[in-house]
Amino acid sequence: MILTVTPNPSLDRTYELPGLTRGAVLRATADRVDPGGKGVNVSRAVAAAGHRTVAVAPLGGPEGALLARLLGEHGIEAAGVPIAGSTRVNITLVEPDGALTKVNAAGPEITSAEAGRLLDTVRARSAGADWIACCGSLPRGLSPQWYAELVARSHGAGVRIALDTSGAALVAALRERPDVIKPNTQELAEAVGRPLTTVGDALKAAQELCELGARSVLASLGAVGQLLVEPSGAHFAGARVDAVRSDVGAGDASLAGFLSAGGTGPDALASAVAHGAAAVQLPGSAMPTPADLDLSAVVTTADIPVNLALPVQAP
Repeated sequence: MILTVTPNPSLDRTYELPGLTRGAVLRATADRVDPGGKGVNVSRAVAAAGHRTVAVAPLGGPEGALLARLLGEHGIEAAGVPIAGSTRVNITLVEPDGALTKVNAAGPEITSAEAGRLLDTVRARSAGADWIACCGSLPRGLSPQWYAELVARSHGAGVRIALDTSGAALVAALRERPDVIKPNTQELAEAVGRPLTTVGDALKAAQELCELGARSVLASLGAVGQLLVEPSGAHFAGARVDAVRSDVGAGDASLAGFLSAGGTGPDALASAVAHGAAAVQLPGSAMPTPADLDLSAVVTTADIPVNLALPVQAP
């Protein structure tokens, strides 16, 4: 069982448009609404693979009630923590060439009492969990130390922790030695304080984060592939993708694939890449099912292509 923690969940509304023109009235050719937030997406991918998952998240207002209902429809047990504010709604606009325009709301402010109840709910629901995946940005009201406290508490209960966050919250949590962290290229660069232009640069940055406390690093490097650095060594994997429809939630699908396959070693890395490659070929933030996966298209190697250029990151 994989327990996920999403401190700032959302309803994700996706509109597919024939084109994006500023100031115009636009008519969508297709639209959908999905339960969102990085940890929620991990739960959706785990459930799609047929595994048990529990999603812990603060939920408020009619938006929170709808999110809980949608989770149930996806076969996910929602462990919602009631809050006074309303769950946020995020908007994604998709153009025919795959270009995405995202509008992410800030989300509600969490009170200290609500933050405490969130930690207590994680503790109460973590019994029997193989992994706890703590994912996403922290909402207003939670300090950058909140994830560090959650990692420490979870390790105290004997549960492995995967952490997917960035900035000060990631750096603060490293001292508690999370079992896996999952930065993308931009987050990896931010954590080490310098730009990364090649896979070799990313490898060195991941090794530095291991020295700072991470037990292993699963780094998403965009279309280039993914890098896994762990005590036993480093591995790289990539996969062929014919057409990208939406990359929303692809990193979350990758983490779900990694944890569902054990969370260590080249086989888990191959599962992560297969899940991410499948996710980008689906609409909106849809999560892949086993039928969508193509492990035969994944190439995994311990011979890291250090000179391979990374995709240029947006400023």
